[in-house]
Amino acid sequence: MKVLVIGGDGYCGWATALHLSKLGYEVGIVDNLIRRHWDQELGVDTLTPIASIQKRIGHWQAISGKKIDLFIGDITNYDFLSKAFRQFEPEALVHFGEQRSAPYSMIDREHAVLTQVNNVVGTLNILYAIKSDFPDCHLVKLGTMGEYGTPNIDIEEGYITIEHNGRKDTLPYPKQPGSFYHVSKCQDSLNIHFACRIWGLRATDLNQGVVYGVLTEETGIDEVLINRLDYDGVFGTALNRFCIQAAINHPLTVYGAGGQTRGFLDIRDTVRCIELAIATPAKVGEFRVFNQFTELFSVGDLALMVQKAGTSLGMNIEINHINNPRVEKEEHYFNAKNTNLLDLGLKPHFLSDALLDSLLNFAIKYSDRIDREQILPKVSWR
Repeated sequence: MKVLVIGGDGYCGWATALHLSKLGYEVGIVDNLIRRHWDQELGVDTLTPIASIQKRIGHWQAISGKKIDLFIGDITNYDFLSKAFRQFEPEALVHFGEQRSAPYSMIDREHAVLTQVNNVVGTLNILYAIKSDFPDCHLVKLGTMGEYGTPNIDIEEGYITIEHNGRKDTLPYPKQPGSFYHVSKCQDSLNIHFACRIWGLRATDLNQGVVYGVLTEETGIDEVLINRLDYDGVFGTALNRFCIQAAINHPLTVYGAGGQTRGFLDIRDTVRCIELAIATPAKVGEFRVFNQFTELFSVGDLALMVQKAGTSLGMNIEINHINNPRVEKEEHYFNAKNTNLLDLGLKPHFLSDALLDSLLNFAIKYSDRIDREQILPKVSWR
């Protein structure tokens, strides 16, 4: 099967492209390389030294014998996207090609607009390209658990059955996005659902939790193939950031009370979830939603786990509760369902002491690349 990975130079996209290529899929990557530009704009860098996309792909072919096609361009440019589609002829499409940082979207008006144009217009172009030339192509779209917010009821997988005034219906689960980035993801979901209903497209929306880790079986083969790891206050995610802070004896920065609970998963499970979604495509006209996470943790719990793991390695780790730059509930009910991917065969990698040790040692290995000035949050929701 031919699979086109949009955003294949990014954190999840690169790991996924290599994983699918190793499995025998014919893989193409579409990317405008803007994620690297955003690092330059913010004056930050990935913890790991990542090679150019051309060097990465060439090295993968040299050691695996498998070719990955590359299309450099912007999916908000429909002419470019349509041409890439017709040249590659995808049977499945994995869409990671979005601005994925909530803080980035909250910097100011320009960054909020950039986020929404990039994400919403790019996804709309993809839907039209599929409808126009490849209507049977299965769209696997990376959504986010952040679309749901933190409701005081259980979070179902995409849909909820409601009885109201004596009548009953199954409807899309209510959305409570927490940033302009999350708003764009909600709009994506609405647009894809609409396209499936009216055009008979097939799509799987993977509402992913927070991803941690850096190594998959494929990215760990050689340092030229290594994945990026973000720790800064804009693109860094909680567990990765805590491990980097611990490596340089910086207090772990817990926002507010630390009771914010979210779904988490290992990067190895991300690529496996994509594999499962592609192998069992949605039906014609179906918009299915999978909640893509393996465990639930509060931010405070993660900090304590990193502190414990660091202590066993002889590290002295402090935990600081700092003013929360976000507008969010810091203590709340959170119980989300995640059975669909498990039913398809996902065998999760749970967060263990051994994995935390590995992450901490990885951070220590590259600690000379850490910029202390980029660790604390610089973006306020207010």
